[in-house]
Amino acid sequence: MVRWLKRIALLLVLIVLAAVITVWLSLRASLPKLEGEWALRGLSAPVTVQRDRLGVVTIDAANETDAMRALGYVHAQERFFEMDLMRRTAAGELSELFGPIALDTDKRHRIHRMRARATEHLDAIAGDKLPQLRAYAEGANEGLHALKARPWPYLPLRAEPEPWQPVDSLLTGYAMYFDLQDASDAREFALWRIKPHLPPALFDLIVRDGTRWDAPLMGRARGDATLPGPDQVDLRKLPRPTGPGPGAASGGDAPGSNNFAVAGALTQDGRAIVADDMHLGLRAPNIWFRVRLRYAAADAPGGKVDIAGFSLPGQPAIIVGSNGHIAWAFTNGYVDTMDWMRARPCSGDAAPQTCAQVRTAHEKIEIAGAPAYDFRIEETDWGPVLHKDADGTLYSLRWVAQRPEGLNLNLSGLAKADSVDAALRIADRVAIPAQNLLVADGAGRIAWRLLGALPARENTCPASMTVADGAGFTPPSQCSAWAPRSVDLPQLPDPASGRLWSANNRLLDDGALNQVGDSGYALGARAKQIRDGLFARSSLSERDLLAIQLDDRALLLTPWWTLLREQAARGRTPAMRELATAAEHWEGRASPQSVSYRIVRAWRLAVHARIAEGLLAPAQAALGDRYEAPDLGQLEGIAWPLVSQRPTHLLSRRYPSWGALFEDAAQEVRDTLAKQGPLAQRNWGEQNTAAICHPLAKAIPLIGKRLLCMPPDLLPGDGAMPRVQGPAFGASERMVVSPGHEADGIVHMPGGQSGHFLSPFWGAGHEDWVHGRPTPFLPGKTEYTLTLKPAR
Repeated sequence: MVRWLKRIALLLVLIVLAAVITVWLSLRASLPKLEGEWALRGLSAPVTVQRDRLGVVTIDAANETDAMRALGYVHAQERFFEMDLMRRTAAGELSELFGPIALDTDKRHRIHRMRARATEHLDAIAGDKLPQLRAYAEGANEGLHALKARPWPYLPLRAEPEPWQPVDSLLTGYAMYFDLQDASDAREFALWRIKPHLPPALFDLIVRDGTRWDAPLMGRARGDATLPGPDQVDLRKLPRPTGPGPGAASGGDAPGSNNFAVAGALTQDGRAIVADDMHLGLRAPNIWFRVRLRYAAADAPGGKVDIAGFSLPGQPAIIVGSNGHIAWAFTNGYVDTMDWMRARPCSGDAAPQTCAQVRTAHEKIEIAGAPAYDFRIEETDWGPVLHKDADGTLYSLRWVAQRPEGLNLNLSGLAKADSVDAALRIADRVAIPAQNLLVADGAGRIAWRLLGALPARENTCPASMTVADGAGFTPPSQCSAWAPRSVDLPQLPDPASGRLWSANNRLLDDGALNQVGDSGYALGARAKQIRDGLFARSSLSERDLLAIQLDDRALLLTPWWTLLREQAARGRTPAMRELATAAEHWEGRASPQSVSYRIVRAWRLAVHARIAEGLLAPAQAALGDRYEAPDLGQLEGIAWPLVSQRPTHLLSRRYPSWGALFEDAAQEVRDTLAKQGPLAQRNWGEQNTAAICHPLAKAIPLIGKRLLCMPPDLLPGDGAMPRVQGPAFGASERMVVSPGHEADGIVHMPGGQSGHFLSPFWGAGHEDWVHGRPTPFLPGKTEYTLTLKPAR
């Protein structure tokens, strides 16, 4: 009996071992081919693909089309699953992979019908880049098929990858629209809803677009708000909702970026330098893929292109980088690219001019493990219907991304630009999500320009907080259905100071600001810290610009720390005193070891939440279930005058005094942190611990996080300073480079190059990002060489 039990146990061990070996071999079979030769159909000449120790790729090709074909091949070998997620995100097709859990996301995106629109307008959007787009798609499919097994994430999902189509590269571009702009335009709609229910002076206060932290490129800094008097607003006499008080405060991660540049007059040898770090959700692998492309081109300077930087898998282009003549960088523009129209729907025999014709489209959403969902979408001539009132009023949203003019592939033209002037001319033809472009050239010049697709509104149509009156409303709206444009947008070449900066803040004023609108600019604290860092020196280098990128000083919170201590001295309850005692030592930085930073940050946010709830209370009371709180990105410019002056007429009715509000906020913070242990041990690193993982990490039990996440490093930095680093949000790359001096350039990229956790490039370079160590901008010594040859 014992002998048979031993034999059965041995057999079970062998079965488990065989299963493990089978899985291991299947996983390794999906690793990219790094060396040797491969026959790639469609090539006109051999292409060399080199990789350095970090997996940074250099592609040498005979022409642009061959280079894009090879880029598609490499992207698919390394990142096909991530490419698939991008196209499915834009098209609203994630449920086909992930099942019902993704259905709500799919419905929010599918309502814009991006796949249908991209398919209909493919030729117009691609323009003269259609050959490269097709070559990229063909290369991607060759790269996918060249793997000995399907990419590993499809194994646990029990799915097969679908071939890449040219239209999918357009969907990758639309995925960035969804990432960088709010496709529901919730802020604009919420502000329009609450406006009738607030006194005019109160509404003007909450939509004020400036603070003492302003750092515009053009125009004036606003300064903090001048508070209205009790004759204009008295919150103590206005309605407030019943029920619980303000919800838990949140820091709020908004997609954005930093970029800044210095002209040649401010460097030792006359070189201009550009710095860039784009802030997005962080995952493993990174959203970007580092690559250098070299190929012959008759219309390029010297007859050849040599461009290095960050590509986006799914797109045949380098998004930011340097070509030896110019270097360029982006930050999200936060201009207003959407407008609402309200209208009465037609019914019965109503005259067409008195109502809006509503069309219905049916989209089938495939769902893994469940029946398909028939999604009914209503549209007017203005756009899809996103809201309805009880009386039948429709609210349609017009968004530049819905229009064929909202996207094209002309950004790739920057690869051949040889000067600031050439780059600005190309910018007139580029349609992408609106960005702040900073460009430097080899002559030492720099320029800023708003780049991308913006609405071509009439002068009579406001750019912000627009809900136009359509059919069925009088008087008729002054806004007509616009098309996007990318020409005649604001720009600033050759600034007198030799310095440029942007950090998603308001950069413009007066007429230019009215032209582009405001979709929720970021507080200017980050931009001001960058600007002041640039002006602190009369001569700058690449290392100096990197130091500004890594600046984690908590300038915004320093006065709040002082306020916390002052209030603790007057406090009648222990919560405030306990916080002040734990935060007694002020390092003035968002360092992982800092207890004071974490406490002061949390208390400020809790005070902000109570102030916002009080200011918006009359609208919440009036609207009830229809109320949605708008994002108030400039609240600091209201909150600081309030906590400094403490006027009773602007105090929420929930509190008998400002001291009570401060104490209530302190109690919330104290109680929340105390659940984790003693206050004196609750440092910033405990909250700001890296959680940068593959999308499937949580779905694989026991070993998912261990295999598919970057180390749980305690990270310095935060959102209101240049060094933006959070658990799963922050600088998705850093770049500091001078055109013509790329060998001196610096990059950082979290998460690494490869999408395969068994690859030598999984997480490669991540530690340099964590610790701020300079990584060379250009690829290093070649470790692997693959030759792609034309298939016979």
